[in-house]
Amino acid sequence: MNRRVNILLVANQASTELARSVAAHLRVSFTEMVRKRFADGELYHAFPCDVSGRDVVIVAATPDDSAHQELVDLIAGARFWNCRTVNAVIPYLGYSTMERARPDSGEIPKGITRTRQIFRARPDYVAFIDLHSEAVLHAHAGEVKTMNLWTDNLAVRKIQEIGVEDYVLVSPDYGFSKRVARLAGLLGCPHTAGNKDRYDVDKTIVGQLSSAVRDRLAIICDDMIRTGGSMLQTVDRCYEAGAKDVMIMATHLVLPEEARARFKARGINRIIGSDTYPGRQSDDLLDIYSVAPLIAEELKHYLRIEQELPV
Repeated sequence: MNRRVNILLVANQASTELARSVAAHLRVSFTEMVRKRFADGELYHAFPCDVSGRDVVIVAATPDDSAHQELVDLIAGARFWNCRTVNAVIPYLGYSTMERARPDSGEIPKGITRTRQIFRARPDYVAFIDLHSEAVLHAHAGEVKTMNLWTDNLAVRKIQEIGVEDYVLVSPDYGFSKRVARLAGLLGCPHTAGNKDRYDVDKTIVGQLSSAVRDRLAIICDDMIRTGGSMLQTVDRCYEAGAKDVMIMATHLVLPEEARARFKARGINRIIGSDTYPGRQSDDLLDIYSVAPLIAEELKHYLRIEQELPV
């Protein structure tokens, strides 16, 4: 059987649109799950076809508890119906910034505990995109093949397409500076970093920034924007250091409406990001690129869907 024909590509509700785009890049059909909601609120799922012996691919971001549980259900269901392999792609991993707990805090490191729940459903392979911390890749007993896919080439291509000149990449903190240095190397531009310190949930302080941004466009880069607090502080530090303009780039754009308003109020008119977080589309503020080609290329490589397999 042609491996391409053997693939069944499904998604949780949060990532349906992205999964359709991935299917188009792979030239396979997207299969919509059968879903119904009972009067008591419970959700019914069913595969609409025989999945026994097939390679199931599940595209599922987990921005909330419901999306997370649906991913776990889909993995478990594929196992129940005897799929040949079960492969999950998680474009955005919820709780990914909570991969460790402070000593004696009583905190639950949900980045790890939630990822373990996914692994314990027994997928064969799980791919993530631009993880906040690769620690979650190892939250299993060695039984799951894991991969962290980087959007570097997509982000670089996007910056090149918008045609800006004389710019410097800026990391809000030293922890992300290696990634920013890698992007700067691909773009052939300078880079620098601020000094961020977290003192409470969603509360940070960003210290001084070098003068490398003086008289240049500063492009502040991070893996995600949630409330935007630390990013907005970095915007202020860039202007204080003499930047002539500031642009934002982040892979995962959580960005609640109040955060969007704060960026606009600070004079930010372009935020570059991806469609990993459900519902993100280009508009008067966001400039979105799709990760569908990245996911499709990884699946082609991992599943070797171009080759013919014996019946």
